[in-house]
Amino acid sequence: MAEAAGKPILCCSCYAEGRSSEKLEVAPPSPGQLRHVFFHNALPFVGFGFLDNAIMIAAGTQIELSIGVVLGISTMAAAALGNLVSDLAGLGLAGYVEALASRLGLSIPDLTPKQADMWQTRLSAHLGKAIGVTIGCILGMFPLLFFGEEEEKLEEK
Repeated sequence: MAEAAGKPILCCSCYAEGRSSEKLEVAPPSPGQLRHVFFHNALPFVGFGFLDNAIMIAAGTQIELSIGVVLGISTMAAAALGNLVSDLAGLGLAGYVEALASRLGLSIPDLTPKQADMWQTRLSAHLGKAIGVTIGCILGMFPLLFFGEEEEKLEEK
């Protein structure tokens, strides 16, 4: 496209395709593409939420039953230390969770850069992450099934 007297001159192919000199609009992602973005973001976060909660509960309980008894720290302090252990483990396990998610065959959504930056795509990605981590955290609560007896024993002492 050339310019003449400050106005763009469209090439023949632009006329043939019905394009003007204005920027071309990019179509928003289809519902199928948005679902793909949602699941692409949700799956790894199910793993992150699961590991985070499971490790935090297990570590926090063990800290409370060992260091907590010796030092006399509160349950919330033990939970905070369990969260620290869980966060540190999450840093090390993040690569493994992402590798597992990619091995499950979840390909990268086929979007243009402009489509990937649209509000619909960002919303779908954030919802996927939020729902994924929620499901993962709920599943990661499974250690609570095993700690009821230890707490009863501690209360008896």
